[in-house]
Amino acid sequence: MNFSILAQAGAGGSQGMIYQVVMWVGIIGVFYFFMIRPQQKKQKEQKELLNNLKKGDQVVTIGGIHARVYTVEEATVTLELDKGVKLTVEKSAISRTIAGN
Repeated sequence: MNFSILAQAGAGGSQGMIYQVVMWVGIIGVFYFFMIRPQQKKQKEQKELLNNLKKGDQVVTIGGIHARVYTVEEATVTLELDKGVKLTVEKSAISRTIAGN
């Protein structure tokens, strides 16, 4: 009699284990599609933005400075804030471009 109770508990335990594995896979899938994947997409778009910078683009830095791109080098960008006022910043300091030059 004790053996039948143990057998039933063992069978139910394996189904519970499968349910837990499926649940964890689902949770990991949700994290991937709602957190990791959008972040990777955003990083890819930012990298493309920095690679496509050219002279004359209107940009905003991460510090909130609005300026026009004067020169683009390997790792730095020289921004023209006003006529004769130039500022050199790292490329990574460029947050976004502004439409409408």
